[in-house]
Amino acid sequence: MSTNTLPVTTKNRLPATTEARQFVSITIGKQSFGIPVLLVHDVLGPQRITRIPLAPKEVAGSLNLRGRIVTAIQVRSRLGLDPLPADAETMSVVVEHQGELYSLIVDGVGEVLTLYDHDFESHPPTMSTRVREVSSGIYRLKDALLVVLDVPSLLDFVRVEAA
Repeated sequence: MSTNTLPVTTKNRLPATTEARQFVSITIGKQSFGIPVLLVHDVLGPQRITRIPLAPKEVAGSLNLRGRIVTAIQVRSRLGLDPLPADAETMSVVVEHQGELYSLIVDGVGEVLTLYDHDFESHPPTMSTRVREVSSGIYRLKDALLVVLDVPSLLDFVRVEAA
């Protein structure tokens, strides 16, 4: 009895210790970012946001999500980017951090990507300091660089206000 098997090469076989992680891809400006899918509760279209007096500039305000008050964070502002025009449509990715919900206001939301740990890299030296402060590293995709957002660092406003 003969068996027809194709040789397994290192090019088409993943290392035994490779783990996959999933990310919700978002865009801010022309840059692609990824948020770990396990942190994402909802993806929302444009929302009515109530401004919070004396809040840090990164806090756009709050919104009501099924009876829960959610703090809306302007990610463009957190990254030091210029705001979008007032009539520009944005999206929100709702994440949970320390038991609280936050709506991350972004330019757009893409798809869920499955990426492998062995493709994860540290930040390139040319990446801006602001982005490095709120991310854990990158994945090089076919046509783009996906920056992995570190949600706790993104929401660390004590450090931001002290700076």
